[in-house]
Amino acid sequence: MRSFRLIPDDTRIHFMRYEYWAYAFSGALVLLSLILVPLKGLNFGIDFQGGILMEVRVPGEAADLAAMRATLGGLGLGEVALQTFGEANDVLIRVQRQEGGEEAQQAAVSAVRSALGNSFGEDISWRRVEFVGPKVSSELFWAGAQALGYSLLAILAYIWFRFEWQYGVGALVALAHDAITTIGLFALFGLEFNLASVAALLTIVGYSLNDTVVIYDRVRENLRKYKALAMPALIDRSINETLARTVMTSGTTLLALLALVIFGGPVIRGFVVAMIWGVMIGTYSSVYVASPILVHLNLRRAGEPAPAPGAA
Repeated sequence: MRSFRLIPDDTRIHFMRYEYWAYAFSGALVLLSLILVPLKGLNFGIDFQGGILMEVRVPGEAADLAAMRATLGGLGLGEVALQTFGEANDVLIRVQRQEGGEEAQQAAVSAVRSALGNSFGEDISWRRVEFVGPKVSSELFWAGAQALGYSLLAILAYIWFRFEWQYGVGALVALAHDAITTIGLFALFGLEFNLASVAALLTIVGYSLNDTVVIYDRVRENLRKYKALAMPALIDRSINETLARTVMTSGTTLLALLALVIFGGPVIRGFVVAMIWGVMIGTYSSVYVASPILVHLNLRRAGEPAPAPGAA
């Protein structure tokens, strides 16, 4: 019985033929992202703006978050986020920082208490109420930015150690490309940017790196196998040989993410939309950013002399 193969073994797509078009496209995406972020700004969530945190325990075996969200959403307090923690009926409520001083924050707390009190009466138990100020939020933002920066530096060191410096630089450029364009996506569509968004960025970096390393490993293998093959043709061959794995991995991941964005609800939608973009842009950058840049960094086979100054 003949097996089905999504990508035939003899696929020979000339990816390098379009490298300069890809450079132009990537450059435009990065430039647009760098313009959008300061121009439109990011829609920071409670994590980075500050706000009110409340821990409550509601009666029953499990909290009905949809009903609670509908009740609190009509209070006009701006962004209200709910999530369970600990037991199924323990709920963490986060309300965005209100305009005004302490009186405005206390008024918001009173409004939430009154709304939930009307729904649950005296059966609701209030565990904690506190205000997260802008200083703490600023520290969270910079901690997230540092986590992303340190991860990129660690990746550069790892790739440099495992392969050669050209591979490390190529991977770093591709990952920076993915991170910048993903942040640009948040700015373009006004998606909420919070700690979950930082987690999405780190996940995208890891996903893209995995795809890039697979191609780089095949490039290194083919450098030893094909001694006379020109570098552009060798990279084309390496990408084609790993194309089936790339398409299957990206395709199955996108199927799962599409199910989440359709059925997962509004709470995780920003995270999932970022992940969908990240999978697509990460796959693209592994092929059209991380791989072609090896040619321009003069990657050579072991023992191959460096090109003479001024040589093409």
